[in-house]
Order: sequence, then C-alpha cells, then structure tokens
Amino acid sequence: MQPLGKLRLGVNIDHVATVRNARGGTVPDPLRAAKMAEEAGADGITAHLREDRRHISDADIDGLMDVLSVPLNFEMAATDEMQKIALRHKPHAVCIVPEKREERTTEGGLEVAREENRLAHFIAPLREAGCRVSIFIAADKRQIEAAHRIGAQVIEIHTGAYCDAHAEGRFEDCDRELASITEMAAFAHDLGLEVHAGHGLTYDTVQPIAALPQMMELNIGHFLIGEAIFRGIVPSIQEMRRLMDEARA
Repeated sequence: MQPLGKLRLGVNIDHVATVRNARGGTVPDPLRAAKMAEEAGADGITAHLREDRRHISDADIDGLMDVLSVPLNFEMAATDEMQKIALRHKPHAVCIVPEKREERTTEGGLEVAREENRLAHFIAPLREAGCRVSIFIAADKRQIEAAHRIGAQVIEIHTGAYCDAHAEGRFEDCDRELASITEMAAFAHDLGLEVHAGHGLTYDTVQPIAALPQMMELNIGHFLIGEAIFRGIVPSIQEMRRLMDEARA
C-alpha cells in the first residue's frame, strides 16, 4: 500500500484564551501559544471568535493576522457582525459553525439544508474576498449535499459523537460513528469537496480518522491545550503530529 499524503494539523488556541479570561489580564497569551504551535509543526491555527467573546477576542484576531506565518482558520457563526470581521481581515479560511450562547462548546454540526438559501448568500462575499469557506457539519449525506450546493469548498466533519462514544466505553457506538464518518468522507470527496474533521479528538481517537484517505486536515484544540498542562504545548502537539503521520504511513 502506498503511504497517504501528509495530513495537515490545525491547532485551535481558543482555550488558551479561556484560561486567560478566567482571571482577566493578558496571560496566558493565545498569540504566544499560536507561535509555539507553529514551532511544534502545526500547519495552521484555528480560532473561534464567538458572539459573546467568551474566549478569543477581536484583539486576538487582529494579532493573529499580524504574527502568523501559517494560515488562520477563522471559525465563526453566520452573522452579519462576523461576516464583516472576516471580510475586513480576509483570513485564509473561514469555517462556519453553529453557535448557541448557552452551550459550553459547539455541540453539533450546522443545519445547512434548512438554511440553504441564506447560507449561500452569506458565504458568497467571503469566497469573492478569497477566503476558503468551510462548513462544520455532521457526517450526514443531506447536510453534505447542501454544503456542496451552496458553494462551500470544504466540509469539516464533527467527530464529537465518535470521540464521546470512545471515551464512555460505548465501543459499538464508536464503531458505528466511525463507519458513518468513513462513508461520508468518501461521499463528500466524490462531490469535489475537501474533507476536514475535528472536535474532541485525542491521542486515543485520532488515528482512525487520520487514516481516512480523503481526510486533508484535522483541527484539534481542547485536548492539546489540556495536555500541554502536563507535557508542555510543543511536546503535546509533536505527539499528535507523530500519531497522525504514523496513521498515514
């Protein structure tokens, strides 16, 4: 078997900002974390500017655009405010995610099929500005077809249910979720969409996802920032990079 091409790793720095904001002030600095992630081998940096600014701030996005030498993946809700911010900065990639103020984290994929017309008009200016538009969705054929129809170039498959099932020891459910991700990654690829994945991935769950031949990028944050408490941020990312590369070999 021929080895698969290199899989990109996007490191999400949101929860460096979560720790900073728990006390206020300027430390720990998400920009410093982003530069260290670059040093550790990250191919890109992901940051989600939420409407309530619970972690990443507008100043963080300004700073990331100034200091990064790898691409920024700007996660955002489909709101007029966020569209204006994205059009001002023109990051390499924009990932449209669902967002509820009361949720702790992004709980599921975007409902594209029910909002197809609105989302098509929403992403058109972003594409025209040169941003690669990604849609964060469940491994669901109906949502993938809708993402393709509205003109998204990329889908990011939500891996949370797969990771949760693994963490809770529900291994039959875990296998079913992995089978669904596998099938839908191939389906999206056949439509001409680039396939990414993320949410909840750990050292224990990353390799089956990384081994999928259609997978081009994984975006991982919360686990790596947590692991950095014990290992340090550079070794934590390097170990994830090693596991991803091993799965592709």
